[in-house]
Amino acid sequence: MTPRILLIDDDDRLAEMLHSYLTKHGMSMEHRGDAESGIAAVRKGEFDAVVLDVMLPDMDGFDVCRQLRRKHDVPILMLTARGDETDRIVGLELGADDYLPKPFNPRELLARLRAILRRRTPLAGFEQDVMRFGRLEIDLVRREVRLDGEVRNLTSHQFALLRVLAERPGRVQSREQLMEAVRGEPLDAYDRSIDVHISRIRAAIEDDPRQPKRIRTMRAAGYVFVARDD
Repeated sequence: MTPRILLIDDDDRLAEMLHSYLTKHGMSMEHRGDAESGIAAVRKGEFDAVVLDVMLPDMDGFDVCRQLRRKHDVPILMLTARGDETDRIVGLELGADDYLPKPFNPRELLARLRAILRRRTPLAGFEQDVMRFGRLEIDLVRREVRLDGEVRNLTSHQFALLRVLAERPGRVQSREQLMEAVRGEPLDAYDRSIDVHISRIRAAIEDDPRQPKRIRTMRAAGYVFVARDD
């Protein structure tokens, strides 16, 4: 099935270039030039991912991300004009799965979209697989995380991070190892996005995110997943 991508960006020339490039590489793309029509398109259509610009003529891209996250779990890749770290962190905290600073190489955008789509596709052989850790369940087919039977909302990137940690219980995973596992690329020395995502995961699955018992920080080393319930 051809992946369907929605671009929400008011740059028509960028949209034309990306449409040509993504189509050539096996994806289809629709374009909306403003926030209102972009949100409406997500509500009406079945898209596999959204590429969302922060700077839109009628609404801040962060507000668009916030609105989409209220009712949709479609992966969101945000485009930031300067690659400002503050913009990246805000986007991730609002539920974006990934970010890419402008200007960017279309090959990198394609690679990031493919990584997002891979994270949403269940692996062969796991059709019946649910990872259970006491009160916590990680459903690999539905891509759901449940605590005490209640679904906890995570982005596809956060689900992938939790899965990597849960598959390696008791083993400390550095930020570099986690980035490599979920995105297939090394971690930038100043990139703190992993910490933001871990914070969001803890908010979803921990009784007290400020004193986490399931995902623990190992100072100067990384994170470790604790399989047992305390």
